[in-house]
Amino acid sequence: MDILSLATPLLSLDVSNRTANCGEPVKVWRVSLVQTQPALNELYKLLSPDERTRASRFHFEKDRNSYITARGMLRTLLGEQIGVEPHRLEFCYSEYGKPDLTPAFSGRGVRFNVSHSGRQALFAMSRGLELGVDVEYIRADFASMEIAERFFSRREVAVLKALPSELQVRAFFDCWTRKEAYLKATGVGLSLPLDKFDVAFAPGEPAALLYTDDDPTEAGRWTMHDLRFDEEYAAALALEAAASQG
Repeated sequence: MDILSLATPLLSLDVSNRTANCGEPVKVWRVSLVQTQPALNELYKLLSPDERTRASRFHFEKDRNSYITARGMLRTLLGEQIGVEPHRLEFCYSEYGKPDLTPAFSGRGVRFNVSHSGRQALFAMSRGLELGVDVEYIRADFASMEIAERFFSRREVAVLKALPSELQVRAFFDCWTRKEAYLKATGVGLSLPLDKFDVAFAPGEPAALLYTDDDPTEAGRWTMHDLRFDEEYAAALALEAAASQG
């Protein structure tokens, strides 16, 4: 079975003007978390002993299969990018939980990020540019103004309230995924409160980081990209505008 065929290309972005590191495009793939048993068997073979142990701890088969698919596909796509057999890859994590390859493999310069929600997973990869990706299944019951007022900035809440009610749910999740993608790209997680920075998300407005409370120059260091593939999902990519030095 060709495991790579399970991944559908969603974005290939030319970043040759941002980094001297190979000039390879930033890529995003979409993978369904609902797979056949033969595919799951092949993906399971790629997992490390620790990953297999974690998979066995899931109470529900659906959650176990989603985990096997996500981890197996991450290994498959990374292995393809750096020319290493997927089962050999080793991972480490920052103090805030952002995943990376261990030093034995990280010298190849690949940056990656993963997000999953509902039945879909997204995998983003680049060489030399930090990035974060987020996908969310759109749930009208979650997209309340109460939650927006708790987590969004004052500007974002004002923009959301000004929209017609029929556009608010989609806009809520566009805002949410762009904020999460930025946090994942920076690697600081929720140590940076969601209401301390603004993103653009109004219908027809290009995705962008507009402002951060602690650094007025931060917005210029990142670009954002809307990822549309299904009306039931919202997704976004945050990407470093230029490779970090050192």
